[in-house]
Amino acid sequence: MEILKKYDVVLQEHLEKAVAQKEPHQLYDPIKYILSLGGKRIRPALTLMVCDFFGSDFRKAISAALAVELFHNFSLVHDDIMDNAPLRRGKRTVHEKWDVNTAILSGDAMLILAYRFFENYEPQMFQELAKLFSETALQVCEGQQHDMDFEIRDDVTLLEYIKMIDHKTAVLLGAAMKMGAIVAETSESDKDKIYQFGRNLGIAFQLQDDYLDVFGNPETFGKQVGGDIISNKKTFLYLMAVGQGSTAQAEELEHLFSINPKDPTDKISTVKEIFLTSGAAEATQEEIRKYNANAFSLLEGINISEEKKEMFRDFGNGLMKRNV
Repeated sequence: MEILKKYDVVLQEHLEKAVAQKEPHQLYDPIKYILSLGGKRIRPALTLMVCDFFGSDFRKAISAALAVELFHNFSLVHDDIMDNAPLRRGKRTVHEKWDVNTAILSGDAMLILAYRFFENYEPQMFQELAKLFSETALQVCEGQQHDMDFEIRDDVTLLEYIKMIDHKTAVLLGAAMKMGAIVAETSESDKDKIYQFGRNLGIAFQLQDDYLDVFGNPETFGKQVGGDIISNKKTFLYLMAVGQGSTAQAEELEHLFSINPKDPTDKISTVKEIFLTSGAAEATQEEIRKYNANAFSLLEGINISEEKKEMFRDFGNGLMKRNV
């Protein structure tokens, strides 16, 4: 993303030195491996950008940004074990390249290393950053547990689903931004608003991810289109279709989400049709617009220049304008 490029360059330079330890190789090599796989690194770049936009030297926020990136990658390593995923960013996952025990231990070490980066700040700032970090880390774990619970529940509500994606995805985006504001020593009001901005944007982003999983262009989406349908994942689209579709549509969906055909082509096309005709597709887009609008309205009350607000809007729009 163009707006984050200058921060990403600095981040990359520091990330290469972030894990200085070499021994034991079996513990630290997997950490260096997952960090070397790249990815968008949106969250840590946002920590730097927010610090910069609130008028402070963004380099002061590098330690906080590295903590965010190490935590994010720790969660990916453990998520991949739980999902039994063979690939991450097109390369073998840590537990596939090494083994499950190594991946668990290296993930644990990454979490501890993440916390250690806060030690580079003065006591009061350390306390504020560490408190936000602990709260966020716990919410991410709660979101992951809810996500796993939802796989075996057939009574999940739309509100519960939004809470799950808020905790699993959005809170880390909000926390990454708030950390930049904490390092910049801005007002409590601005810290809270930039946090809520990130959180609302994170929910909109995840809802759009659900939408594109079904209706995205396979050539530009970057993931297998229909993956959530194949794995019987009850996303916002599914819950909305069951809730506002006809009884026949709800029954057909419940049946289709209980089977795993060898060739899922027909299943995907039938589910897509129900999502469209039940109004679930349009309702999901409306929900995305709602959270996006919530995020942008929060910007109005933040004490930064109009030019900086416009750059935040550009970032938000860029995040949402993935190819359909």
